[in-house]
Amino acid sequence: MINDKVAFLGPQGTFSHEAASLVSDNLISYCSIQQVMGAVERGECVCGIVPIENSIEGPVSLTLDSLIHNFDLKIKNEIVIPINHNLLAAKEMTVDEVENVYSHSQALGQCQPYLERHGITAHYTLSTAAAAKRVAETGEDAAIGTLKAAELYGLKVIDTNIQENFNNETRFVVLDNEDSPITGNDKTSISFSLFEDKPGGLYELLALFAENDVNLTKIESRPSKEGLGHYIFFIDLEGHRLDDDIGRILKHLEENTSFFKILGSYPVFSEDLFK
Repeated sequence: MINDKVAFLGPQGTFSHEAASLVSDNLISYCSIQQVMGAVERGECVCGIVPIENSIEGPVSLTLDSLIHNFDLKIKNEIVIPINHNLLAAKEMTVDEVENVYSHSQALGQCQPYLERHGITAHYTLSTAAAAKRVAETGEDAAIGTLKAAELYGLKVIDTNIQENFNNETRFVVLDNEDSPITGNDKTSISFSLFEDKPGGLYELLALFAENDVNLTKIESRPSKEGLGHYIFFIDLEGHRLDDDIGRILKHLEENTSFFKILGSYPVFSEDLFK
C-alpha cells in the first residue's frame, strides 16, 4: 500500500492545519517541528508541513536549525497562508455580547486594539485551537481562531479579520526526501558558512548572483553553534538548482565555503498549485 499520510505541526484547527489541508486530507498531527521532520525521514509520512517564516515575526529558527543540523530533507513546495484572526463562539451572538475571549498570546496581541475597542477581556491558552475547543466544550465566551477551527469544532463566526495588521502572512514549507523538478517558475533555498570572517567575504559570494542577474528573495543568518561570530547564512533565490546559471553559481559557492547545503528547489507558491 502506498503511504500517502502527510505530517503537520498540530494541533488541528491551527494555521498549520489550514496549510496542510491544501496538500492532503490524510493528515497526521505532531506536537513539534522536529517530530514532523522525523516522521518524514523515517517514512511514516510521505511529506511534512512546517512553518519557516512569518512576515511580522520573522524566521522560524527551529525549522532552519533543524534542516541544517538534524535532518537531511528537501523543500518540495512552499505554501503562504494569510494570518486572519476570527472571533468564534458556540452560539449566535453579537460582538457587543462578548465579554471574555480565549486564544494564544500571539493572536491576542495581534487583535488587542479590536478587543480594547469592544471592551473584551483576554485570556491565554496554549494555542488558538485549544481556545476554540474550550469554547465548543463549555458553550461559553468566545475564542480567537481560524475558520478551520470553526469548521472543526462547529463554532459560529461572530466576526472576521479582527487583527490589527492585514499584511500578516506565514510561509510554510512542504518537506520531502526529494525536491521538485523544474517548472520554469522556481525558487531555491541554500545555506552556507564562510571559511573565515574576513572583510568582504560575504559580498564576494553574493556578487555572483548580481553579476548573473539572479534575484535573491531572502537572506537570513543563524549562529552556527560553533562559537560567537560564526554564522550560517540562508538564502532564497529565484531559479532552480538545475538551471545552468544557477547550477554554476551553486558549484562555485560549494567550492568556496566551509559549509554548503542545498535545501531544495521548488515552485513559487501559487494557489493554483493546490487546487
